[in-house]
Amino acid sequence: MESGGPTYRIENIVATVNLGVELDLEKLAERLAMAEYNPDQFPGLILRLTKPRISALIFRTGKMVCTGAKNEEDLKNAVRALVKLLRDHGAEVPFDPEVQVQNIVASGNLHAEVDLEQAVLMLENAMYEPEQFPGLIYRMSSPRVVMLIFGSGKIVCTGAKSERDVATAVQKLYNQLKDLGVLYIEEGGGEEEEELEEL
Repeated sequence: MESGGPTYRIENIVATVNLGVELDLEKLAERLAMAEYNPDQFPGLILRLTKPRISALIFRTGKMVCTGAKNEEDLKNAVRALVKLLRDHGAEVPFDPEVQVQNIVASGNLHAEVDLEQAVLMLENAMYEPEQFPGLIYRMSSPRVVMLIFGSGKIVCTGAKSERDVATAVQKLYNQLKDLGVLYIEEGGGEEEEELEEL
């Protein structure tokens, strides 16, 4: 991206995994010391990995939900590690299960202030009710994501299905707002870079 343009960071990837087999969660809970399983409270077994830092909800049906990945590579590595862990503890799951990204959430910075009052009038599928919520909600059609835009230039992108979708959406939003004349570009930008890292 050009210097002075938008920046973003992926905060969370949520994916579903279909292991394709039924699982004996009671047996897995007995064998896996790090497993949390309390069927009276929640029907799934919970596993938390530390590298990469991912949580997995595993259900009797063989469905699994993984959260916490910061990139698609970490997600792939986590699924491989979970499959190995399950196989090592008696579950006959396939080595290469079907993985589907359901949602990617990213935070970002346009490095420019945004005139939200004007932006809501010019963007289609946008809503801004400052007495309800301080950000403008913009439903982008391609890629299909929802952007939360704040007057400070901070943004949140949700609903993306790939890292590429996030990059495309952030750059497209920046270009749209710039073309509409509702961005007030900041000079410098070094301080903002540090601030983004603190998000």
